[in-house]
Amino acid sequence: MAQHARGIASAAVAFSLLLALGATAPSAEEATPKLASSLTLKGHTADVWSATFSPNGSRILTASADRTARVWDAKSGDLLLTLTGHEEGVRHAAFNADASLVVTASRDMTARLWDAKTGREIAVLGGHEQMLEQAEFSPDGARVVTVPHANTGKLWDGKTGQLIADLAGHEGYMTWAAFSPDSRLLVTASADKTARIWDAATGKPVLTLNGHTSLVSSATFNSDGARIFTTSSDKTGRIWDTKTGEQIRAFAGGHTRAVLRGEFSPDDRRVITGGADRIANVWDAETGEKLLTLDGKHRRNLSTAMFSADGTLVLISCHDSSARLWDSTTGASIAWLAEHGKAVEAAEFSPDGRQVITASFDGTAKVWDLPLGTTNSEK
Repeated sequence: MAQHARGIASAAVAFSLLLALGATAPSAEEATPKLASSLTLKGHTADVWSATFSPNGSRILTASADRTARVWDAKSGDLLLTLTGHEEGVRHAAFNADASLVVTASRDMTARLWDAKTGREIAVLGGHEQMLEQAEFSPDGARVVTVPHANTGKLWDGKTGQLIADLAGHEGYMTWAAFSPDSRLLVTASADKTARIWDAATGKPVLTLNGHTSLVSSATFNSDGARIFTTSSDKTGRIWDTKTGEQIRAFAGGHTRAVLRGEFSPDDRRVITGGADRIANVWDAETGEKLLTLDGKHRRNLSTAMFSADGTLVLISCHDSSARLWDSTTGASIAWLAEHGKAVEAAEFSPDGRQVITASFDGTAKVWDLPLGTTNSEK
């Protein structure tokens, strides 16, 4: 990173000289190198709402408003499977830990389990009262959680699709769910201004996290499961003690509108927040100090704000049809991903940290090879 840092410094000097001579400051887009995608996945006939790599990075799973999910070869882009059966758009799809199974969540008010090698439908996870927004496997694959646009989620056996429990207790529609790293706990977020912790084996309620003053938009565990980070429309993020439910820290004053997304850095020393004000902030998780503001001059809401697995990069995607990579320490804008024709709904890093995948309303997903030297895995 030393050469990269020197390059940034040199560019800063040159930029200052240009301004002194009366030159017009470049836009955020002009100041950041535009990255070319290495692969475009075409085949969906409507918005692509989610895209994810398999745990070993060999396959890609996409979900679309065209009522299908699809599995692709991550190197060649060849279509391997089309998962058909849903009667409305597929909002989200995920692999289990060994990529043997896929779960899909649909606006037809069902989730479905599939064999990821053959495409065979294993089970329909029904009984919801509203469309589904999310379905996730626990890290050990034993459980699936489904998140409807309603007050009550459901917990299922991750192999058979048998219902384990209704997650009843929220007084507003659910917005998010995440398992702890050890698969023992589950956290859910809701429009009722709370997050709730559940026993992931039984679905029994454990604790309610009270303190936010508006909708809770996301909730995630840290690396050892001892802390939970929540974000909210009250313009804050908050860290909580998982055992006691006590609020440990609030992150306020960094956003002028709702905070939509957030997570811990891999080493748990920082958190990131992404807001409806179209910026992301990086904070010191221990002191609450704001370390960086990442402002790509986006024109619409952010859809993703996340750290790379080694913590050196931040990925932000946006409904203005672009995504952007940032240096998580210096705040330097490293690459601009701007080939999509419509909103970028989702983005994530590959498991080895060398690629990014984006999903767009233009009906495609794209894979991007990261610039050499930007991650620890490439040094």
